[in-house]
Amino acid sequence: MVISLGCDDLAVVRSDASKDSDGGVACASYCGDFSDSVGSCPGRGCCRTSITKGTFVAVKLSDMHSYWGRESKLFRCSLVFVGMIEAAQNSTNYACQKNSYCINLYNDFRGVYQCRCKKGYEGNPYVGCQDINECMNNPCIPYGTCTNTPGSYRCSCPSGYRGDGKRNGSGCIPISVPHGKLAIGVGLSAGMGLLVLLSTCFWLYKFQKKRRSKNRKEKFYKRNGGLLLQQISTDEGILQKTRLFSVKELEKATDHFSESRILGEGGQGMVYKGMLSDGKIVAIKKSKVVDENQVEQFINEIAMLSQVIHRNVVKLLGCCLETEVPLLVYEFICNGTLYDHIRDNNDEFPLSWNMRLKIGVEVSEALAYLHSATSIPIYHRDIKSTNILLDEKYVARVSDFGTSRSIAVDHTHLTTLVKGTFGYLDPEYFQLSQFTEKSDVYSFGVVLVELLTGQRPISLAKMEEERSLATRFLLCMEAHNLKTILDSQVLEQGKREELIAVAKLAQRCLNLNGMKMPLMKEVAMELEIIKISQTHSTTSDTKYQELLLPKSKAILVSDDDYTWTSTSGNIIPSSEVQPLMIHTA
Repeated sequence: MVISLGCDDLAVVRSDASKDSDGGVACASYCGDFSDSVGSCPGRGCCRTSITKGTFVAVKLSDMHSYWGRESKLFRCSLVFVGMIEAAQNSTNYACQKNSYCINLYNDFRGVYQCRCKKGYEGNPYVGCQDINECMNNPCIPYGTCTNTPGSYRCSCPSGYRGDGKRNGSGCIPISVPHGKLAIGVGLSAGMGLLVLLSTCFWLYKFQKKRRSKNRKEKFYKRNGGLLLQQISTDEGILQKTRLFSVKELEKATDHFSESRILGEGGQGMVYKGMLSDGKIVAIKKSKVVDENQVEQFINEIAMLSQVIHRNVVKLLGCCLETEVPLLVYEFICNGTLYDHIRDNNDEFPLSWNMRLKIGVEVSEALAYLHSATSIPIYHRDIKSTNILLDEKYVARVSDFGTSRSIAVDHTHLTTLVKGTFGYLDPEYFQLSQFTEKSDVYSFGVVLVELLTGQRPISLAKMEEERSLATRFLLCMEAHNLKTILDSQVLEQGKREELIAVAKLAQRCLNLNGMKMPLMKEVAMELEIIKISQTHSTTSDTKYQELLLPKSKAILVSDDDYTWTSTSGNIIPSSEVQPLMIHTA
């Protein structure tokens, strides 16, 4: 649009097509008298007309008062310009092109705006503004360097000078050579000094961290009985059989004891699955707490278990004493616990009667070995189906010996807090707090009953007097009603004579009077005979006289898991049972 503001004026715009003639695009503005004021456009005091797209070279404003028959112009001032009118309110379709901006000219003419080039640009804003090369007029000092930039320019000083290099700025100020070299030298020295300082601090930190870690490991090693183990090892050569692992090695084997490596959790700690650097899979037992008063007993357990070599006992491979709590490393047994297989008897591995009897024989042989065949008798003290593992060939392996301690050879029992797992505790031990070798026999008797019945040692769903599996079993035996408590699969697969023989043996193991319980060696031999009777048809009467354990310097017992307080009235009732006479057919 060409817009004219004023009175008695004629605005003419000449384009390329009309520059050689007097023609073009025009509009005239008119006012009646002095009272007329500029209002809307077009109207009084304002005219406008559209122009075609193209390049316009001139806008001419002519006085027309004489043409209208006036003696003079009503208003001396007039204005003509080229501008734009918005097609719609808040429209974004302005005509301003590249490197230009838009301004509103008058508030009285809503929607009228004009395009102008940005600072540093020139040309037609309706077509697009071009950058002005300010360096053409060299705005920098004579020996400065001018660099043109979009919409502006930059001056730089030559080497040895500082400043902005502009004529109307600070210019360029010489820098003395000695001062410049000194500044560079000081800067380089400061940078190198800072680098050396940071490097020194880093290595000092690493050194101190490594030293603290080493001191911490040495502290734990001494506190966990490392020196005592060295002394015992020198006398008995134990470390030739037991490996001392570093904490770094075990952290790498377990992904820093990741939760994904946890095999199980008990009252005393966690068991993790790990893989050593040689590819061997191991189980790592990490205690939750450590009792510094029991360090000697803990070292005795390592010394003891390192010498236990039996196919039905989980092998202790070594230990780590560099951590806050000691770590024990055992061989990994892959097929879970006997408890799991009894509770989840699936088609993939059906726990047949023959398999149950085989497991009973293997566990009894392991316990008999610990009680009477080792240099120092070992009492497990927490025999239960969760502590009996099955390897890749489903061979039973006794595990989790806890912390061992020794007593004088002339003692027949150990007086201590009652510890073990409810449902497997010997009532005599529970009442008198005196643990003997027969306490392991009682716990094994509960395991035998589990194998026979497939039931849990404690059932909270039943009435209080029937919660104990041992109690229910003994009541069935007294009532000559064994069939009602046996597992259906056992009834289907086992011979009547075998089932009765094993049940009577379990009954003897559960006798309240420890003196009337069989020794573990007797239990193992009787179970072996029952197992042999499955494949032999010869008949023989076998009766074993009571066997005495050989005397030794000390007796070791296990100290593990839960603590129970003995109270009267918690004794499991049972009748006296005569020694079993086994007849094989």
